[in-house]
Amino acid sequence: MVERLNVSENRDRVSVVQYSRDPEAHFYLNTYSRKEDVLDEVRGLRHKGGRPLNTGAALQYVRDNVFTASSGSRRVEGVPQLLILLSGGRSFDNVDTPASSLKELGVLIFGIGSRSSDSRELQKISHEPSYALSVSDFADLPSVQQQIFSNVDKVFVEGTSITTTTIASSLKELGVLTFGIGSRGSDSRELQRISYDPSYAVTVSDFSELPNVQEKLLASLQAVAIPVTPTSPTATAEYTTPRKDVVFLLDGSDGTRNSFPAMRDFVQRVVEQFDIEANKDRVSVVQYSRDAEVHFYLNSYTTKEEILDRVRGLKHKGGRPLNTGAALQYVRDNVFTASSGSRRLEAVPQILILLSGGRSFDDVDAAASSLKELGVLTFGIGSRGSDSRELQRISYDPNYAVTVSDFSELPNVQEKLLATVQTVAMPVTPTSPTPTADDGVPRKDVVFLLDGSDGTRNTFPAMRDFVQRLVEQFNIEANRDRVSVVQYGRDAEVNFYLNSYTTKGDILTSVRGLRHRGGRPLNTGAALQYVRDNVFTASAGSRRQEGVPQILILLSGGRSSDNVDVPASALKESGISIFGIGTRNSSREVQRIANDPTYAQSINEFSDLPSVQQQFISSLNNVLGEVKPMTPTGPGKTDSHTSLENSKLSASLQSVP
Repeated sequence: MVERLNVSENRDRVSVVQYSRDPEAHFYLNTYSRKEDVLDEVRGLRHKGGRPLNTGAALQYVRDNVFTASSGSRRVEGVPQLLILLSGGRSFDNVDTPASSLKELGVLIFGIGSRSSDSRELQKISHEPSYALSVSDFADLPSVQQQIFSNVDKVFVEGTSITTTTIASSLKELGVLTFGIGSRGSDSRELQRISYDPSYAVTVSDFSELPNVQEKLLASLQAVAIPVTPTSPTATAEYTTPRKDVVFLLDGSDGTRNSFPAMRDFVQRVVEQFDIEANKDRVSVVQYSRDAEVHFYLNSYTTKEEILDRVRGLKHKGGRPLNTGAALQYVRDNVFTASSGSRRLEAVPQILILLSGGRSFDDVDAAASSLKELGVLTFGIGSRGSDSRELQRISYDPNYAVTVSDFSELPNVQEKLLATVQTVAMPVTPTSPTPTADDGVPRKDVVFLLDGSDGTRNTFPAMRDFVQRLVEQFNIEANRDRVSVVQYGRDAEVNFYLNSYTTKGDILTSVRGLRHRGGRPLNTGAALQYVRDNVFTASAGSRRQEGVPQILILLSGGRSSDNVDVPASALKESGISIFGIGTRNSSREVQRIANDPTYAQSINEFSDLPSVQQQFISSLNNVLGEVKPMTPTGPGKTDSHTSLENSKLSASLQSVP
């Protein structure tokens, strides 16, 4: 297939991802720009192995990590996005939500299966059922090769529809509310896909009938155009009364059969505390196991009595395995939407309360991140069978995760949850920050990213001691220095976030207790992307938007199996200063990752870290000593002072001797 493509920087681009229980990118769309390099890499592919087959998680992974600008996707330029899936069995997890998510993004999916595959599942995944092909065995793939090319060519001929879908998705991501009006010659489905919400699309027989829909359009515009922060606020109930949209996501798998009545009672008691009126609180309940099922949406009921009646009648769903990741993605795409009653665009707080009784069978990180990016505040409540770290990763903030021995103990945490929900749901009144004496004190957010792969098993204690000695020099207080530690091998795992601890004693205790993670291959690129998306964020304690210097210290003992250039560039563009220490196997790569080769140091092995510690600290001081403080910017914005090269950061490590 690749041999027939025109692979070059400005023509065709190729990526290969292999998956089983979880996915692994062999190379991204921007890793190679020559056909020969792509073919060499393809010839060297080795079988991954593993089970079960989680096609849904793999589809979500390529959506969130491969069809992105940082990985080389040119979707926003209108370049057609094609996914060719080869699947030899029925997926163990839910495929519908991630497949729909890819289609909404404008990705055209072609599915090829064998006799062991589920042909209906492949048809559901594919952009159209006709794009799904089946062979008795993958050895017969040459027999359908020409048909695939014909389908692809057909798509290119009809390329306008791809570009339309792609650009429409880009507008939605930008927050543009698109209203579509068509006539009898228009494609009503296309108009619905283009519009921000299908209900925003209207069709008339002829444009001479536009006056007939004028009032409806104006009413819709008025509804979505309510000012979030009035220029001259008037004290009215409309603006001063707290409102919230709350979605309960309940684990209805086989493992919660006995405790489901306690979960149902908990929802009932919490709802009783809400102010359910047409313009106050709204509630939705979703239950899930293998897949998710909505009991009612945010706009299904407008009185407390109706909601409570429905809650009392909830029956346990049953089923397995527990796919929390798919359920999180489902509520993001199908419940936190305007058509389902979400008032996110009116700045009403969006709250998700998850009750999960076990560890998820599929990946939760991508879906959880997607909810956070949407501004949804997720609270996680688990029982003894849950994975507490998983719950913390899912929750908007690790502190929003709570665990009970059994769901019968939910009343014990009810008041705490309600208090937190009320706090975050209070209307925010922006104020102009008043300069205080503390503003002049140097502050920094420091993240340590440690190679915990199989190759560092013997030298990990030396890495841990190095982190401890550096932290001992920091000024850890609530408004001074903050520290996070992330360990990685095949994938990344947060040991603690920037806002997990506020005292030096707590941080040092956690550092001393670090255990080697293990795993292979070493995916430094994925780890860099992970800390950018999940650690250098406001919800994880980063104060980047307040102008506090952001520092990443990487210790890597081997060459990465994946691409590091794109995520390293993304970190630098976000204003994060990267310092690195590598061994003889990784020093060149670490130099590329660091903001400047002079920010990277090389040693033979990590047991030699004490010999370069003072030199490393001196380098930090030399680089950061001349700096002006970063200029705080609005959410999601960076300015010319953000990158180290332009602003040189503030003298953030002057407290380090």
